[in-house]
Amino acid sequence: MENNFRFTPNANVHKKIVTKFGGSSLASSEQFRKVKDILMRDPARMYVVPSAPGKRTKDDTKITDLLYRSFHLASEGKPIDEAFSLIRERYIGIRDELGLSTPIEKELDHIEKKICAGADADYCASRGEYLNGMLLADFLSWRFMDAEKVIFFKNDGTFDSEKTNVVMMALLADDIPTVVPGFYGIRPDGKVHTFSRGGSDITGAIVARAVRADAYENWTDVSGFLMADPRIVENPREISRITYAELRELSYMGATVLHEDAMFPVHKVGIPTVILNTNHPDHPGTLISLSLPVESMEPTITGIAGHKGFSVVAVEKAMMNAEIGFGRKVLQIFEECGISFEHMPSGIDSLSVVVSGEALAPHREEIVRRIAEECQPDSLTIHDHMSIIATVGRGMVNNCGSATRVFSAMSRAGVNVRMIDQGSSELSIIVGVDDADFETTIRAIYAEFVG
Repeated sequence: MENNFRFTPNANVHKKIVTKFGGSSLASSEQFRKVKDILMRDPARMYVVPSAPGKRTKDDTKITDLLYRSFHLASEGKPIDEAFSLIRERYIGIRDELGLSTPIEKELDHIEKKICAGADADYCASRGEYLNGMLLADFLSWRFMDAEKVIFFKNDGTFDSEKTNVVMMALLADDIPTVVPGFYGIRPDGKVHTFSRGGSDITGAIVARAVRADAYENWTDVSGFLMADPRIVENPREISRITYAELRELSYMGATVLHEDAMFPVHKVGIPTVILNTNHPDHPGTLISLSLPVESMEPTITGIAGHKGFSVVAVEKAMMNAEIGFGRKVLQIFEECGISFEHMPSGIDSLSVVVSGEALAPHREEIVRRIAEECQPDSLTIHDHMSIIATVGRGMVNNCGSATRVFSAMSRAGVNVRMIDQGSSELSIIVGVDDADFETTIRAIYAEFVG
């Protein structure tokens, strides 16, 4: 559906900024007003990607969750009236409180009928962004462009990045302020397909790439990234600037406000990303870019993150280094069991494969048997309940003794190091510790470098 929009060209606008607003940023009419104020502050903010309405309060329910609930009820042959009425009330409430004329009832009726008629989960979930995009476009008097026209997936569900980029670039070349709902697109068979949860981040990055934006702003309910998990470290320092490479390292370990896949489109073309807070729009947030200088006032490290629940499969065999293909044979066994490895520290006569404990569990006996039969090691042991912690920072490259400081901090905290791994880029130092020492290790490293 296209809405009637009004646009007055501004000859002074040369910059282009793509903005994405998360569910908490568009959860209510009050939040819609905050978003409009942010967009009107800078005429370069010409494109906006909205999520579905999130929670208004702690006990509230996200619209996407209500849509999934409606889908499951319908697929079980149960009535969806109660769940869908909550969806209906939320959108009509936002529309009426903003004084809009969007014919949202007609859209809601159509969606409810399709869900009851057996629409699949992707279609159902995508309607949250679709409806919110319509309301936001009406509120801003901007063009509404359905993501089905510009976001394309292949028949197997993989994202068709090049077709998307070509089509979107052409349709948005007129520099008209536009709302493109996040999270979903279309397959060749005409079916709606979604990214994984949080996929509006990806849509925002895709739009930024297509319009060759000067910046991609990702607005959420936090003021950028923190150097450590605040549930572990009390009042951790904010990260003002970070490179995409550093963010990739920290995201891999689970520390991110941004959907991991959203980094690639903007990283690929060198567009900087800024993480900002809708509720505190004057806060500078966190800048993410391709490269950044190391400033003397910044800490040596950029951030610390980690995960619990890993297992280490340790293989020892005399003269392993002389046995061509030994490592390949071990890894092939994991591959054929459908398990990816996280790290693989090794020595002359030893090799350790670090994997998710959860992924290993159903294949544990098979892997032990096959390594014993096919590789004939002198010993094979599995150590469970290990945490992996990454200390990341571009400043470590030029600062001698960073690794020493990490291990000294751990030693003073009484933590035993079970694994050490450092990449060739010297961007991160990764250690493995017992799950019981996870929080202690993060606090000790943070205190060493930040205080």
